[in-house]
Amino acid sequence: MSILKKTATLAQFQSLVALLCLCIVLAFTAENFMTTDNFWNVMRQISVNVCISVGMTLVILTAGIDLSVGSVLALCGAITAGLLKYGVSLPSVNLFIGFTVLGAILSGLTVGGAMGFINGYAITKFKVPAFVATLAMLTMARGLTMLWTEGHPITGLGDSLGFLGTGWLMGVPMPVWISGLVVVAAIILASKTRFGRYIYAIGGNENAARLSGIPIARIKIQVYVLAGVLAAIGGLLVTARLDSAQPNAGMSYELDAIAAVVIGGTSLAGGRGTILGTVLGAIIIGVLNNGLVLLNVSPFWQQVIKGLVILLAVIIDKAHAKTE
Repeated sequence: MSILKKTATLAQFQSLVALLCLCIVLAFTAENFMTTDNFWNVMRQISVNVCISVGMTLVILTAGIDLSVGSVLALCGAITAGLLKYGVSLPSVNLFIGFTVLGAILSGLTVGGAMGFINGYAITKFKVPAFVATLAMLTMARGLTMLWTEGHPITGLGDSLGFLGTGWLMGVPMPVWISGLVVVAAIILASKTRFGRYIYAIGGNENAARLSGIPIARIKIQVYVLAGVLAAIGGLLVTARLDSAQPNAGMSYELDAIAAVVIGGTSLAGGRGTILGTVLGAIIIGVLNNGLVLLNVSPFWQQVIKGLVILLAVIIDKAHAKTE
C-alpha cells in the first residue's frame, strides 16, 4: 500500500517535477533564460494558451474534445477588431452603428459563446462525435474569419484595446492578470460548485451520471459555450498584443491546448484532472518553446520535440491509469 501511495504522490507532482527539471537544464544551456525580461516574456506568451487550455480542460473532463478553439480565437479577435474600427454600416436604411472598446469586446465574447453552443448542440442533440463536430467548426470559423477580414489584417485598433495586450498593472503584464483571473474562476467553478461536480461525474461515467438525474446535454452544452468564450478571450489577448487581427491567427493553437491539458495530467478519457495541472502543462509548453528559441533550435525540430513530449505525457497518463 505504501508503494502505491508513493506512486500516486509522484504522479500528482510529475508536471511540477518536469517543469523544475526543464528550468534547471535551460538555466545552464540557454543564455538569458534566467532573466526578469525573459520571465515576463514567457508569462505573456503562455497567457493565451492558459485561457484556451482551461476551456479545453473542462471539455476533456467530460470525455469530449474541441478542435475548433484556434479558429474560434481568430474569428472572435477579427470581429472585435472589425467592430471597433469600422462599426456596422447599413446603407440601405442610412444607419451606422459604432462600437466602444467594451461593446466590441462583448460582441467578440458573444460570438465565441455562440460557436461553442453550436458545437455542444450538435454533439448532444444530433449525437455527432465531438471530434467531427469541432473539426467542422474549425473549418467554418476559419472560413468566416477570412470572409470577415477579406483575407487582410485589421490594424490600428487604438491604445485602449492595446493596453489589454501590452499594458502593465502593478508591475505585472495585463495578459497575465487576465489569464490569472480566468484560472481562479475556473478552479472555483470546477472544485467548489455543483456544475463542476457534474462535469467530473459525466466524464467519469456518463451512464451513471444520467441515472443520477444529471442533465447531461445541458451541462455539455454549457461546457462547450465556456470553451468558446475562453477561446474568444485568447483571441482578444492576441489581437490586443499585436494591435492587429490576423486572418491566420490561432493556427494549431488547439494542439498546444491539448498538449497542456495532457501534460498537466488530465485524462483524455475524462473524469480526472485539475485546472492547476493544466496551468503547469501550459507553463511547460511555454518554457519549452522559449528555451528552444533561445537555443536556436530549428522550428522543424521544435515541432518534433513538442510531439515527443506530448507522446511521453500520454504514455505516462496511461501507465498511471493502469495503477489506479
